[in-house]
Amino acid sequence: MNEFETLKSEMRACSLCKNLPLGPNPLFQLSEQARILIVGQAPGRITHAKGRPFDDPSGDRLRNWLAIDKDRFYSDPKIGIFPMALCFPGRGAGGDKPPRKVCATTWRAPVLGALQDVRLTLILGAYAIAWHAPSLRGLSVADAVSRSGERDDGNFILPHPSPRNNRWLKNNPWFEADIVPRIQRSVYSLLNS
Repeated sequence: MNEFETLKSEMRACSLCKNLPLGPNPLFQLSEQARILIVGQAPGRITHAKGRPFDDPSGDRLRNWLAIDKDRFYSDPKIGIFPMALCFPGRGAGGDKPPRKVCATTWRAPVLGALQDVRLTLILGAYAIAWHAPSLRGLSVADAVSRSGERDDGNFILPHPSPRNNRWLKNNPWFEADIVPRIQRSVYSLLNS
């Protein structure tokens, strides 16, 4: 087993979240061949139960934005999924609780250091923005998304694809009209080169 496979085994066996309401169930999808890295907040309750990241309505919308089908999303080693926290953090007053910081401080640096071929990072949520695009930290979602679309650094910030964001998408039609096609072109190029 190489170092990266050992690291993934350690992540799967992680028990940092043993005190969370649903317990530990680290969810990620990583290969050293990853060219596209999706970084979100943390798995949701549905994906925790299913044992697969983005296997829910949010994932359906995300795959639509990327113009890839479910089979390729889960089987192509060029697609990596690495949330800020690997386990469902539990429910809070306004939705899911924030990702636990201990997860990012434990796993982020070694994993990102091992992924040498990532060309496109898709960033979902404030905690992922703070880590991966700190210059955009504190902006509104609309401002962060639009500013990331102006840059040419291989990163795009996306609103969370949750159905809870239908109103945001309706109020910001430029995202699906202008940004999504650019993301789709990048994804297509990286998966088919």
